[in-house]
Amino acid sequence: MRSSGRFAGYDAQSLRRDLISGLIVGIVAIPLAMSFAIASGVKPQYGIYTTIVAGILISLFGGSRFQIGGPTGAFVPILLGVVLQYGYEKLLLAGALAGIMLVLMGVFRLGLLIQFIPKPVTIGFTAGIAVIIFTGQIANFLGLSGIRSHEHTLANLKEIATHLSTLNVSSVTTAGISLAVILLMPKLAPKVPASLAGLVVATIVAAVFFSGETATIGSAYGAIPSALPTLAMPHVTLDSIVQMLPSAFVIAMLGGIESLLSAVVADEMTGKRHNSNRELIGQGIANIVTPLFGGIPATGAIARTATNIKSGAVSPLSGVVHGLLVLAVLLLFAPFASDIPLAAMAPVLMVVAWNMSERKQFIRVLRTKTSDSVILAITFLLTVLTSLTTAVEIGLAAAVIVFVKRMRDSLKVTKVLPDPATRRGKVAAHMVREDRDCPQIGIFTIEGPLFFGAGRPFERTIAEAIRAEQKIVLLRMAKVPLIDATGESQLAALEAEVRSAGGTLLLSGLLPQPKEMLQKTGLYGRIGADRFFEHTGAAIDCALLLLNPAKCFGCKHNAFRECAALSVGAAPGGAKRQPAGDAAEAVN
Repeated sequence: MRSSGRFAGYDAQSLRRDLISGLIVGIVAIPLAMSFAIASGVKPQYGIYTTIVAGILISLFGGSRFQIGGPTGAFVPILLGVVLQYGYEKLLLAGALAGIMLVLMGVFRLGLLIQFIPKPVTIGFTAGIAVIIFTGQIANFLGLSGIRSHEHTLANLKEIATHLSTLNVSSVTTAGISLAVILLMPKLAPKVPASLAGLVVATIVAAVFFSGETATIGSAYGAIPSALPTLAMPHVTLDSIVQMLPSAFVIAMLGGIESLLSAVVADEMTGKRHNSNRELIGQGIANIVTPLFGGIPATGAIARTATNIKSGAVSPLSGVVHGLLVLAVLLLFAPFASDIPLAAMAPVLMVVAWNMSERKQFIRVLRTKTSDSVILAITFLLTVLTSLTTAVEIGLAAAVIVFVKRMRDSLKVTKVLPDPATRRGKVAAHMVREDRDCPQIGIFTIEGPLFFGAGRPFERTIAEAIRAEQKIVLLRMAKVPLIDATGESQLAALEAEVRSAGGTLLLSGLLPQPKEMLQKTGLYGRIGADRFFEHTGAAIDCALLLLNPAKCFGCKHNAFRECAALSVGAAPGGAKRQPAGDAAEAVN
């Protein structure tokens, strides 16, 4: 998508709409930026730096004209784990490495691959992340003191239980006021950003009634500087790069998934189309540059992007305005942010966690009681109890296993014979009986992909034909959309076995991909081009010419129309036989 297309027809009215939407989203983004940074184990200003730098760059270089980028809840458990294990400096390196990976993914046009991650996996880890964020704010909500952050949820919950005796009534009251305002504001004043209103009201109440009784941003993290930090390179060594590659990969994958999901939501809301590969490149550029300003990893934010669209955004300029507004607030009002109570910020993240939990879809998938619900449950539990990396890896592995099983089960191999009751002798499975099955010709309808996971039903059924000494094997392949290397190998083994037994393999209705695969491997030539037929009827004609007439004498099976004449040693009629398949061979 060319840049000019993103500003096509742009006019003064469009500029006004972008300015308004950018200002609104910027106001919404400020409390979230600080909250996500704190939840990730870093100082709140780093979230603000991320919103400014990444927010502007994602809008300028991304593939969606409405995307709003910045720190998000999805990153919280990953970033917290990196900070606790390696420290803030290594987090900056991991973010830059993730940015490089995202750029490479976009350059090599891998944007569409992320769409193949199964929905139960994304719902599972998103719900798990929501639980981690929510439980991670309980200590701040209750005003507990002496709390140490841990990488895993159960350890954090145990820490909370151990320190419940330090509960601070002032903090609980402050948090309750913030939560009440956040929940009521959409009903009372829908156009006012609820999270910002909650922070402002709770901060004023705490300053008037609980001064010095609740922990604040200033008391916990120090004053927020009124400027962007000096541009600086993270300390980089080969060992540190190797050490942070696994974390960077997870950040890149999660960032790619989140940003593209956000872009898809924007497409659905506006009727526009984003460029997925350009979006990955834009996300990558933002994550390469942001660490130079001390910012944490960023991605497309679904809620802020939706707010941007609902506020009337027309172009990426709204995202740039949103970043510039946050910069202006940082320069002018940073000292006031130091007085915000941590208890007032806890409900902001709790509500974010509740909204991102996808609880309705979670319950709907669980109620299906299928393999999808098992994958969902595994991914969710592993996200909460172990780590997001482990959860996604095992969730995807489980999804692949289930997919292979489903594909294997979808492969059907059915033995068929022509039905004389139909006008053109259409083949059917019910025509094959113990007393009606040609001793020389075995006809099989193959349905489904012939691939590495589906070989056993194919091998087992065809082996029965070989044991029955049916020397002529006809495979109807019109419902085989795909053959991979394993499927080709199985077909080659069948051809060799039939040939070694002195028989012939025939195929009808071969589709383009299977045909191309057999041609590439040379199997097409070994079988012989004259053994491939467009329709089943022509293939049966050929099979009847190849059978041994001596074995037909006295046969009572009457599998084909020609059998009556052949069983008494006569030629099959003299006239050309009626094709056994129907004229159009729609079932091929």
